[in-house]
Amino acid sequence: MSTRPTPRAKRWLGLALIATAQFVVIMDTSIIGVALPDIQRELGFTPESLSWVFNAYVVAFGGLLLLGGRLSDIFGARKIFVLGWLVLIVGSVLAGAATNIGMEITGRAIQGAGSAMIAPAALTLLMMLFGGTSDLPKAFAVYGAAAPIGGTAGVFLGGVLTEYVSWPWVFYITVPIAVIVLAFTASALPRTMRKAAGSIDIWGALTVTVGLAAVVYAVVNAPEVGWLTWSTLVLLAAGIALLVIFFVIQAHSRDPLLRLGLLRAPLLAAANSAQLLLGAAWVSMWFFLNLYLQQVLGASAFAAGAALLPMTGLVVIVMIALAPRLQERFGAKSMIVSGLLLLAGGLFWLSFVRPDGVYAVDVLPASLLAALGMSLAFVPSLGTAINAAPAAETGVASGLVSTSYQIGSALGLAVLTAIVYGISGVEPSGAELTQGYSAAFVGAAILALVGAVVTSIWMVKPRVSTLSSAA
Repeated sequence: MSTRPTPRAKRWLGLALIATAQFVVIMDTSIIGVALPDIQRELGFTPESLSWVFNAYVVAFGGLLLLGGRLSDIFGARKIFVLGWLVLIVGSVLAGAATNIGMEITGRAIQGAGSAMIAPAALTLLMMLFGGTSDLPKAFAVYGAAAPIGGTAGVFLGGVLTEYVSWPWVFYITVPIAVIVLAFTASALPRTMRKAAGSIDIWGALTVTVGLAAVVYAVVNAPEVGWLTWSTLVLLAAGIALLVIFFVIQAHSRDPLLRLGLLRAPLLAAANSAQLLLGAAWVSMWFFLNLYLQQVLGASAFAAGAALLPMTGLVVIVMIALAPRLQERFGAKSMIVSGLLLLAGGLFWLSFVRPDGVYAVDVLPASLLAALGMSLAFVPSLGTAINAAPAAETGVASGLVSTSYQIGSALGLAVLTAIVYGISGVEPSGAELTQGYSAAFVGAAILALVGAVVTSIWMVKPRVSTLSSAA
């Protein structure tokens, strides 16, 4: 907990650092999008293995988020926030300096580990700064907007750096941002004291991370080696077994990473399900939309990044200026369901892309509709998940909701990657690639639609918005 109240002006500086943290950890998932073709050529990735430049980060990030939340609760959020940035710097330098596939994947995994400490600590610090104040809804809106802004802005920044500098700078750019954040952390963020002593569930962290990695790798590799081969089946079985062991460990541990009782809270479970399916649909969309723009329409790295800037602008406007007001009027459940339905509609629209498509017709309108849906659903589902947990478990709840989004992203992308290259083949033509990407957009739309159905059935509709109640 904080040792003294934080002045209002300093709270907003602290929020700027926290929003920057959210921006960077999500930017690091998307900034590599337009650089992927260059990374593939220089380091020798196959088309099927290329998604591991994304997945190595996301699996480490998602698998270690619960551990990051637990460390934040035990040792103090600010200490883990700082440590996470230092680890992220190391991973960024290694990924940028990579000369082979192994170095690149290792660097990305280290980046993910650093982000897994930063993200839950940042959310805990936000609640310490703004919890119980009338500024909490506004703070959540700014924080929530930083995620999709980081995702879409990362695409543009990646295009600029790839085309005008070189692809390693999509990783190096994190370093100066980290240095600036660290320079202001001590003065702007509240000092946190170590809480009651507790053990750290290392075995739980290992089983969930390795289990998720095994499942994702099996799904990504299956189109190349076959779905019914021993390697695929053994990896899937091993991954599922490790995840089962993780839950067994949590059920019998005195100090679990995840207290299973949390999952029985209907609001928390529904909001996490929405975040999982939202991440699976949204991240898959930008991943394949980038590849469509470059590999089918022939756009340069810079042009592909610039093509997605309108989505960023819409996300900023809706999340900060419109979504909080709509949530006050209609409630969290209505916002999440309607947002996921709009996202599904935008993705179905994108499935009609053509090999000789035109950006203004085939991409822009559908991508804006999808961005509108994402903007409406993200903040209400995030706020509901955090505020549904007991105050003493804010760090764990933060880690859980971030885990849901990131693991949804990894598994959704893995499954849809398998579909794309199962349809288009190893050396596809533009028409075959378009067919594969179209199928991926349909798959992502179905995921968003399932999220809307699950939320409408599972979530108990509050009389007032979650953020308003917290404030």
